[in-house]
Amino acid sequence: MPMTTDALPPAGSAPRQPARGSTPAAVRSAPDRLLAVLAAFDHDHPALSLTDISRRAGLTLTTAHRLVGALTEWGALERDACGIYHVGLRLWELAALAPRGLALRQIALPYLEDLYEATHENVQLAVRDGDEVVYIEWLSGRSAVGVHIRVGARWPLHATGVGLALLAHSDADSQDTYCEGPLASFTPHTITDAPRLRRALAEVRRTGVAVSSRQVTEDALSVAAPVRGPGGAVVAAVSVVVPQAGAQVPVLTPAVRVAARGISRALGWQPDEPRRGSLIPGRGSAPA
Repeated sequence: MPMTTDALPPAGSAPRQPARGSTPAAVRSAPDRLLAVLAAFDHDHPALSLTDISRRAGLTLTTAHRLVGALTEWGALERDACGIYHVGLRLWELAALAPRGLALRQIALPYLEDLYEATHENVQLAVRDGDEVVYIEWLSGRSAVGVHIRVGARWPLHATGVGLALLAHSDADSQDTYCEGPLASFTPHTITDAPRLRRALAEVRRTGVAVSSRQVTEDALSVAAPVRGPGGAVVAAVSVVVPQAGAQVPVLTPAVRVAARGISRALGWQPDEPRRGSLIPGRGSAPA
């Protein structure tokens, strides 16, 4: 099944570079070692043996055994009958408290469902985490363009519609830093130079939507709009992903804007402009 513009490859998230100036295991603090154990788990490695954890965390087997034992006793990890470790429900319980995670998803879900009903295409909600976009919800239909995406997946900001919407509304220093950094390329259409990215971000601010065409794969296009919090700051982005061939951006744009503004209003944002009739069924009078 082909991957789409706002999707991730079947093997997992986009490759992530090692942290600059990473500290050798021998001199890492106790919290650093504890976090290294948790970071050993990802979507490609959801189940690990103690030896795997030790190797992936860069710790001695003795240290890994001690930390894994403490995390298991607390509930952050769970050990199955075969001695393999998995992420525990205690972490899910904590993650549910994150305002940019489950809470935002619950508020946004009715509007995402309306957007799906209006388009019958893939619908996604994402937030920014550093230089990456993190997907916290997605809806997909049987006839929509195929995607390889999951809740919690990550992708570089410049290569996705939601990422461009988030980056375009960040502060100037953040944009400058990102634009001057390395820009990974996935297709001949991926934005890989600072001037082009700056122009794309300016266009997002001018139009109110981000259009990402064939940046990750040749077959998909996404239209995204920013979601604002109570003070007007952009806290998330919503997008619809469609086949690139025959994509009608002018038709998709109003629906995506309505969904984004509906979520924004539900979060407490109060725009100055008057309300207009909704373009999405079932959501009453929301602005276009």
